[in-house]
Amino acid sequence: RNAHVTTSRVLAGASGYSFKEWKGNFYPEKIKPEEMLAYYAERLPTVEINNTFYRMPNTAMLENWASLTPEGFRFAIKASRRITHMARLKVEAVADSVDFLYRNLAALGAKRGAVLIESSTLSVGWVKELADAALRCGCEFLDAPVTGTKPHAASGELIFLVGGPINVLESVRPVLSVMSREVIHLGPHGSGAMMKLINNFVCGVQAASFAEGLAMVDAAGLDQAKAVRILTEGAPGSGIVKRIATQLSGEGGDPNFTVRLMAKDLAYAVQEASGKGIRLQTAASALEIFKKAVAAGHGDKDFSAVTKAFNKA
Repeated sequence: RNAHVTTSRVLAGASGYSFKEWKGNFYPEKIKPEEMLAYYAERLPTVEINNTFYRMPNTAMLENWASLTPEGFRFAIKASRRITHMARLKVEAVADSVDFLYRNLAALGAKRGAVLIESSTLSVGWVKELADAALRCGCEFLDAPVTGTKPHAASGELIFLVGGPINVLESVRPVLSVMSREVIHLGPHGSGAMMKLINNFVCGVQAASFAEGLAMVDAAGLDQAKAVRILTEGAPGSGIVKRIATQLSGEGGDPNFTVRLMAKDLAYAVQEASGKGIRLQTAASALEIFKKAVAAGHGDKDFSAVTKAFNKA
């Protein structure tokens, strides 16, 4: 049998390098602060720069870092708080800051982090915009949202849905494989994001229909516990329906995915489908139900709370 073998380089380093507490252990006791990066780079192949969260790096600073490190060294630059916390990643608010950051990062040349992996659930248009920005700056990019919940993440059982060049995926597959049970390549940039929206809108529709079903159960005066058992153990008993039933019983624990996030993903899915000439009628109806749940104060609860909101409507 023919086997496809991929050779990848996984880099291990520290989050930051300029720590006086490391003197006498990692660093020589009398090392000067300006000598730390060069010393570090002789021993480890990569570092995450944290202070860029508070201060945008200028070109001179980046060129100096590049000059102090050997060929093959890689920097991971933390995004400014202006982008992540103040503007909260909103496209219209972060555009100038992202453009400034990426223009300056060009000073690092090949020593920038080689592959940018975006794993949030975003619109396809936003993902493609991010991919274009990354490529303009000489970085590779993958959209790689995941399916699964917090327990799946903790146990390394996620599924990555990947869009982007297959050769780029293969270069980082060992990293993704540590966190997942499967890594699926779906096509060019935006393909992973599109599949994730399809996945989530189908889940949202199931949740909304289950909420409607329970509303009918209550209105008809039927025993809810018996009705839930019939629905979860019969043909409608998908993983989503069973998970909501578990939350209804009070055994579900903390929220794994909120009502507000489901409403956001349903809205993105309806928008993407509309752009392709498809009207997602069930998704649009589910979106209205989730919007009502948010308006009723359930936005930050587990998305199974849509059942309570619907019953109160």
